[in-house]
Amino acid sequence: MTSAPHRPAGSRPPGRRGRTAGAAALGLVLALVLSSCTLFGSGGGNSGSAPGSADPSIAAAAPAELRSFYSQQLTWSRCEGEFQCAKVKVPVDYAKPDGGTIEIAAIKLASKGGNTKGSLLVNPGGPGGSGYDFVRDAGATNISEKVRSNYDVVGFDPRGVKRSAPVTCLTDKERDANRAKVYKLDTDAGLAEALADNKAIAAKCAEKTGPVMGHLDTVSAAKDLDILRGVLNDSKLNYLGYSYGTFLGSTYASLFPDNVGRMVLDGAMDPSLSYEDLTSGQAKAFEKAIRAYVDNCLQDSGCPLSGGPDDAVRQIQDLIAAVEANPMPAKDGRVVNASMFVSGFILPFYNDDNWPALTQALDSAMKGDLSPMLRLADFGADREPDGTYSANSTFAFTAINCLDYPMNSDTAAMRAEEKQLRELSPTLGYYFAYGGTSCKDWPYKSVRTPAPVQYKGSTDILVVGTTGDPATPVEWASALRKQLGTASLLTWEGQGHTAYGRSNSCVEKAVDRYLVDGKTPADNTVC
Repeated sequence: MTSAPHRPAGSRPPGRRGRTAGAAALGLVLALVLSSCTLFGSGGGNSGSAPGSADPSIAAAAPAELRSFYSQQLTWSRCEGEFQCAKVKVPVDYAKPDGGTIEIAAIKLASKGGNTKGSLLVNPGGPGGSGYDFVRDAGATNISEKVRSNYDVVGFDPRGVKRSAPVTCLTDKERDANRAKVYKLDTDAGLAEALADNKAIAAKCAEKTGPVMGHLDTVSAAKDLDILRGVLNDSKLNYLGYSYGTFLGSTYASLFPDNVGRMVLDGAMDPSLSYEDLTSGQAKAFEKAIRAYVDNCLQDSGCPLSGGPDDAVRQIQDLIAAVEANPMPAKDGRVVNASMFVSGFILPFYNDDNWPALTQALDSAMKGDLSPMLRLADFGADREPDGTYSANSTFAFTAINCLDYPMNSDTAAMRAEEKQLRELSPTLGYYFAYGGTSCKDWPYKSVRTPAPVQYKGSTDILVVGTTGDPATPVEWASALRKQLGTASLLTWEGQGHTAYGRSNSCVEKAVDRYLVDGKTPADNTVC
């Protein structure tokens, strides 16, 4: 999760595959992921019940006030070509389960091998990432054939995301205008303007989304996850979570320790960290990633950067400063400001396979054409070439984070944080600052105090970290593993965000053996 360049609530940088979210300042950029797959389905469970029917024993074990939700029968129907889709009803407010309800959209990639292990639920990150899209678009490529032969892979849109009671705020034209704005947040006038715009956008979000916007916190999403487990007829939750999905997963483990099955938390977040600590960790990690990219680029004859690593980093800094001073039109006529430029620049760091695209975009920018960088920024913001926006992840990102994290919006504190972030990341520090502006006037206050996660279950959880991860620094994986206690840490020595599905055979085999054979890798295994 990272911060996004300076713009009002509703803009966001990249995630795991390339999308992320931010607000007036870069807010947390947890991670999203790419997707792609195929499917033909059977019912999703391992209890022996008929496809789609509820297992009475699972419903009986649920709290009395929630049994009607656990006993609902899923109706799977063919969708998206060969997939199966269903909707699961959950309470808006778990404190008042007899009140209103919402529906969680789910999609299934059915096992080719008879569904012997039940369901594997997947969350790609964010917050705001669509698990539905992930399974539809990348489930068959990012998840190994061995795993898919044993599990029905199930993606879902968490509450507030895309198809599941989505946070709705601005029209597509308003989103374009929002991204085009530039705020000088290090001035009193610029900060006041950003806060005023954020307040207006927050009011629109509340008006268009309704009361559910006050119940999009991760604890509520974790309770939805248990209902999903129940209606899928799984006595235990088998789960693969990336980036923010690790926070959702660890939250679930703390709430339902006895229901944890095989759980992989890849690109781990540290639940004990404050919003400000998360941001400073990312700022430092992104600066490290820039250095790694520069070292790689300078070895290529086509690299537009020159001199030594320090010279090359300064050239990137000078380029950002030049766009700050003089925003430039792209070929489509839209003006590219520094905020948009930085959003595009950040995106390829989530996967080092995309470094060549960054090199091309930098080369073009140094020649006066910012169009390739704008295309990267648009991709991270969910903007399609025709000007429409395909997802609400930017708004969901802000709505969920405002409930999950208390943020310091005191001007003096934010000014001090800016200074610290500039020191941690001379290249991007300013663009990570002022996250406190995001939620200052959000209509719903935070409901959570960051603290170490408490897991009292007996099932081993597998935590995965990547040494060069810019969005979830590898130190967070180590911290989460220690908090969970009954867990094992697997580390990939590589670049980019998360490991499973994009790293090497060592990681894939270790994760597959855990998910399919129940063999947990030795703690502190390094691939």
